[in-house]
This record gives sequence, structure tokens and C-alpha cells, in this order.
Amino acid sequence: MRLKDKVIIVTGSTTGIGKAIAKRCAAEGAKVVLHGLEQYLGEEVEEEIGAEHAVFHCEDITSESCPENLVNLAVKRFGKLDAVVNNAAWVIASDIHNTDRAFFQKVLDINTISPFLLIQKALPELIKTRGSVLNIGSINAWSGEPNLLAYSVSKGAIMTLTGNLGDSLMREYGIRVNQINPGWVLTEREKERKKEHGLSETWYEDLPAIIAPSGRILSPEEIAAACIFFLSDESGPVSGQVLTLEQHPMIGRNLPKDNKTFK
Repeated sequence: MRLKDKVIIVTGSTTGIGKAIAKRCAAEGAKVVLHGLEQYLGEEVEEEIGAEHAVFHCEDITSESCPENLVNLAVKRFGKLDAVVNNAAWVIASDIHNTDRAFFQKVLDINTISPFLLIQKALPELIKTRGSVLNIGSINAWSGEPNLLAYSVSKGAIMTLTGNLGDSLMREYGIRVNQINPGWVLTEREKERKKEHGLSETWYEDLPAIIAPSGRILSPEEIAAACIFFLSDESGPVSGQVLTLEQHPMIGRNLPKDNKTFK
């Protein structure tokens, strides 16, 4: 019960990493405001957690009213707000040849600007509870896969936002702002996305060692487990930090040139 009696908003929590975070938060004693675009999926997660511990709000994260609606729902239903988890994101392929202004702006609106606006709207309530913010980024923030240009840039921007607010909000209000950058995670949508990219129905069962030294990729539950440290009081004054969760080093990685690599 490391989050006992805390009230936490988790955006994009109807599937994948967000759903796993919401369920783990509830298991640790928190009350959770769920969010997403699919009404039926949100209701399923709400029912799974239990109406006493979760409430679902269905709205586009880029809607002007969404941040206020989420914060108001948390306070009205559970009496306060202790933390915000910015997880909602649009994972979409693009490169320099097919990224136009409108597309780039939409990716930034969803992945970067909307999280900022939610933090901004939640700030008065977080000041009262000396709460925390946890942004869910991506290892693509460091440069990104060649076919994830706009997405990678948006996650790099979130990483800078985490550092900036992690400094200023801690100094001014005692509010912690941190980030987790997951690596490759086996979510429901990732299974389908890779099939659309031409991989087999069971692509995740036979991965090359150079990509997955352990023989598999991360689960949403493993990302959720790491989130609890940053959302709980155990993290103390830790703020402005970015934790990369992958099964190999990301920065400065120099691949081995041997028969294990090129098999």
C-alpha cells in the first residue's frame, strides 16, 4: 500500500502501459482517475479496479476542456489530487519526407502540449498536497528510430519539460516532476502495429538477440512497477530525473561485432 489514499490521474489508461499503471496504482492503495478515447475500454478498466477506487473520463486529451475536467473530476470524486501521470500519446510513423506542418503540430499537441496543459491546470491542487508529476516518455527521446521522426521529437520535448519543471516546481512548491522512458514494450497495440509493418502473427516470440538480449521485450506491468517509486513518498525530494527502462544501454551503445550479433 505504498500509495495509500493518494489520488492520481493517469491519462491514456484504457490500454497498454497506462492501464497497467492505473491498475498498479490502485493495487497500491490509490484512487485513480482513468482517461481515454474508448468509452467501453475505460468502463472495463473502471469495473476491473472497482468504482470505489476508480472513475473514468472519456475525452480527447487535446480538447481545451480536458485538463480542467480531469482535475475537477479528481477533486469532486475523491476530494483532492496527489499526482498526475502523463501517459497518453500518439505513436505514429513519419520521416522527413512525409511530415508536414499539420501532422507535426498534431503530434506535438497530443504528446507534448497536452501534458504541459494538464500539469498547468493541476498545479493549484498539487501545491496543496505537495504532489508529483510523472511523464511517460520514450527511449526515442534521445534521437529516435528513423521512421518515428515527429514522435521522437515530441518525446524529446517532454524530456526537456520534465527537467525544467522538475527544477522549478520543486524549488517553488516542493512538487516533484520526473519521467520514465520505456524501451520496447509489448502492449496490445504494439502487437498489432508490428503486424501492420509486415511482421508475423507471433513476431514477439522469436526476437533477435541484438534487439532483445533477454529473449523478450518489456511488459506494461514492468513499466508500471517502476512508476510506483516516483509516485510514492519513497522518492523523497527526487525531481527532474529521467529513468530509462530498457534491457540494454541506450546512450553510447556500441554493438558487438561477432557471431552472436549477426546470427
